[in-house]
Amino acid sequence: MTLVVFDLDGTLLNGESRLSEYTAETLILMQSAGIAYTIATGRTLQAALSPLDGHRFALPHILKNGVIIWCPDQETYSHSHLLTQQEVSHVLTAMTDQEITPFVFTLESDGRHAVYHGTLKNEIEGRMAQLFEDERKLPLEPLSAMPDSSSVICLSAMGPDESVQAVIDGVASEPGLVSYTGTAIQNQKLRWMDIHHSNGSKGDGVTTLREELGFDKVMVFGDGENDLSMFEVADESYAPANGQAAVKSKATEIIGHHNEDGVARFLRKRFSLGHL
Repeated sequence: MTLVVFDLDGTLLNGESRLSEYTAETLILMQSAGIAYTIATGRTLQAALSPLDGHRFALPHILKNGVIIWCPDQETYSHSHLLTQQEVSHVLTAMTDQEITPFVFTLESDGRHAVYHGTLKNEIEGRMAQLFEDERKLPLEPLSAMPDSSSVICLSAMGPDESVQAVIDGVASEPGLVSYTGTAIQNQKLRWMDIHHSNGSKGDGVTTLREELGFDKVMVFGDGENDLSMFEVADESYAPANGQAAVKSKATEIIGHHNEDGVARFLRKRFSLGHL
């Protein structure tokens, strides 16, 4: 049996962060053919569920780049690689020193999710905060209100290239942390970054699901740096034409652009799922 694993943004979702009608129909065809599929994304649970609603993603979801695995049927997490506030305190200090506002995603002791943030310094950070609270339905509170019992899923931030790089360089020497980064707003030279537990990766999540669910093979699709770990453990890996160069160089094959249903068109041809 083969498990198909999709990255979301830039891969399965289109430029509007939605499943196109063609891709949604392809998922139905996969269900009818008995082909198992799930996601491995950098998104939180709330952010991932929104575009997937109604499309029968029944298997466990690999979230926040493998930090947590969500089981929809049990509505609980089966695996997690969380951090204590003490383990990330120096990262928060580094962000503050670089005048970058941290957003700390947490899992509370009662199972709730929340986001705590430093002082918002500009309109862009304000829009980020609004996105988390309104679109992704995450409670948003000041960093000073974070309970000592909160476990950290990840730290996220956006800032100038050189400031973000200074924080990333500091994390590189930490054995328990890993960072991902990329361009946020090109013409303003802004980058985003995510920092989380080094044991959490998409590759680790894919390996866990393969072993626990008993799949013989794994086929993965991804476009970014955070997908490379699952490319390394998969039997087949595919990058859309819009993928980063480093990712496409590691792929089994480069397929169509995410805005042109590249993943869905490949799957219909590969598994003979009807008309293309």
